[in-house]
Amino acid sequence: MFTDTDPAPRTLPRSTAADLGPARAQWFFDLLRSVLRHDLPASLVVFLVALPLSLGIAVASGAPVAAGLVAAVVGGIVGGLLGGSVLQVSGPAAGLTVVVAETINQFGWAATCFITVAAGVLQVMFGLSRIARAALAITPVVVHAMLAAIGITIALQQVHVLLGGCAQSTAWHNITELPGQLLHANRPAVLIGGTVIAIMLGWRYMPARLRVLPGPLVAVTAGTALSLALPVQVDRIELNGSLFEQIGLPSLPSGSWFDVAVTVLTIALIASVQSLLSAVAVDKMHGGKRTDFDRELLGQGSANVLSGLLGGLPVAGVIVRSSANVQAGARSQASAVLHGVWILIFAVALVGLVRQIPMAALAGLLIVIGMQLVKLAHIKLAHRTGDLLVYAVTVLGSVFLNLLEGVLIGLALAFVFLLWRVVRTHVVAQPVPGTEFGEHWLVTIEGSCSFLALVKLSSELAKVPEGATVRLEMSVDFLDHAAWETIEDWARRHRSEGGTVEFVELGPVRMAGAGSGPPAREHSRNATAELIGPTRGAARHGDPTVAGIAAYHRGHAQPARPRPADAGEHAGIDTFFLTCSDARIVPNALTHSHPDDLFTVRNVGNLVPAGASDVSVEAALIYALEQLDVRNVVVCGHSGCGAMAALHRDLPAGPGLEDWLAHARPSLTGFRLGHPVATAAARAGFGEVDQLAMVNVALQVETLHAHPAVARGVAERGVAVTGLFYDAATERLVAISADGLTEIDDMTNHVVAEPVRP
Repeated sequence: MFTDTDPAPRTLPRSTAADLGPARAQWFFDLLRSVLRHDLPASLVVFLVALPLSLGIAVASGAPVAAGLVAAVVGGIVGGLLGGSVLQVSGPAAGLTVVVAETINQFGWAATCFITVAAGVLQVMFGLSRIARAALAITPVVVHAMLAAIGITIALQQVHVLLGGCAQSTAWHNITELPGQLLHANRPAVLIGGTVIAIMLGWRYMPARLRVLPGPLVAVTAGTALSLALPVQVDRIELNGSLFEQIGLPSLPSGSWFDVAVTVLTIALIASVQSLLSAVAVDKMHGGKRTDFDRELLGQGSANVLSGLLGGLPVAGVIVRSSANVQAGARSQASAVLHGVWILIFAVALVGLVRQIPMAALAGLLIVIGMQLVKLAHIKLAHRTGDLLVYAVTVLGSVFLNLLEGVLIGLALAFVFLLWRVVRTHVVAQPVPGTEFGEHWLVTIEGSCSFLALVKLSSELAKVPEGATVRLEMSVDFLDHAAWETIEDWARRHRSEGGTVEFVELGPVRMAGAGSGPPAREHSRNATAELIGPTRGAARHGDPTVAGIAAYHRGHAQPARPRPADAGEHAGIDTFFLTCSDARIVPNALTHSHPDDLFTVRNVGNLVPAGASDVSVEAALIYALEQLDVRNVVVCGHSGCGAMAALHRDLPAGPGLEDWLAHARPSLTGFRLGHPVATAAARAGFGEVDQLAMVNVALQVETLHAHPAVARGVAERGVAVTGLFYDAATERLVAISADGLTEIDDMTNHVVAEPVRP
């Protein structure tokens, strides 16, 4: 150990330095082996996916075709080398198409390149200021609506190109001019574009050995071959000279510099938000290193600076290429870098092939890409969460005004909804059913209880008759002095009139602390620090267990008391619930059940070892079925499962855990062979780790059905065996059957969607 006065060693001891030589060599060879085995094949797949998309996005933006190739090369190489995401792939993005097209129309192409450089500099400043995570604070419904609006705009533009015409300047003109364009459609162009659309839509249904080839590449190749085989004349891509001849320096824009600044900010924000959200999605698909968001913005900004200087489109992280990269088995940034190298080689050596691609083929490709940005799952989610109006307003504003105005209108409306939900208080006073003459009353107060709720609070409390026995259940996260005083005065007056008031406080904010300091929105874990009585000092002196016990008696003891029907030992248990050890899974909360309802067993990966090889699960299952007489057996997996991630990535788990995860190997095999549940989960938008977790649940259900005790229970007493999957991101439960998924409504527990089957 060195002291402050000891000089730090400048060189390592000779023995240590000698030992590092072989270690460094071994590290280099391991890295090279991984790149050759995993990243090189993945880069070829991503190259084949990115090539037609880059060309199509350039055409849709109204930019030179070479600009899409330049952006793809720079995004892959610079974004891959400098970015903070291990497996994200950057390039020209469909999410920027609309704003780039508007910029070109307003300022011209050379000035657009200057704006791209300025946007990149702004992104670098974002990264250096370490505010990257702030971009993730934008409500997802606005982001989803923005992407949907971009998709609709692209589709409206490209349908004119597919019909043999030209895209109009605005979405409204594209709609009004469509009937006339249909009457004068170019039939060969329609045939070529329709062929591309048909292949793109039907590619997922092709045999697995054919789906090794990317659908966009196959579709554009087929459309090009058809155009060359037919004796017709169609418009093709114009690309004069090599890629290097297309490189041009940016120029200063003319006109209002305020408009220039707004455009720079718009491109920088959209590119940053899309890249960061894409990185978050990619992180959910693999179990490797997580994204450094500030470094990711530095990489994206640097790529945009160079792309603009070389005459390329703006660059952003692209989920289509990134997901292809993950699915192809990439392990490092080398895959993204190599894909950029392949595009560079293609653009320099095979320019003649690019010139043969018909515009109608790219139009068909872009129409499908645009419509895929409008996701039915996002619309359903907005409807369930009460944000459908925000979604619709953002889409309409972005399509018929412009992207920035539409997003700002959507954010403003979302903020208004947020304020309304935050200050809203739910207060209900009603007699308890089954009691005579209204002697027992239940008063519930939920939400944020402030002076804004005094009118509703006073009117509901006034309904309670004198002398009644009142149970006042509070589940509030904010309680100001005015509301606290109103409740305290009413309780004091009611007791003086001969009634009783019992407080049951389930929320994080307590009546005891509301009158002793300024109001604050509390987290449930902080509530124990405001307890009254002898536990207050214990909480302040670091004894959370004692404080927690006091909080339990004040808040949760009443709801947890045994019900009269369950007075006997385990008399009310009706479900054996097997789930993962992950702390995010709270079975009673997920099933909205009483503590007496579930017999819960946990293990890593919610596994049922076949052949009774694990005595713990075996004993619990037999006890539940034969002693507790349960009628339901449930296996519940969850999203982001660490056990499934380790299994999927073949990560070393160490002794003990490796042996345990061996019980899940059949699940991994089923997933790799294309289990129907995995296919349905992929179509529903789940990542590969979550797909594996769902397949694992399905196979555990099969194992349970084959268990003798379960089979007897099913035959003799009608025991039901159910598979569930908890999606932590949306807090939804999905039922897993042998051939698909079924969403379960959170209020009724009734099926609200048809099974999603392959």
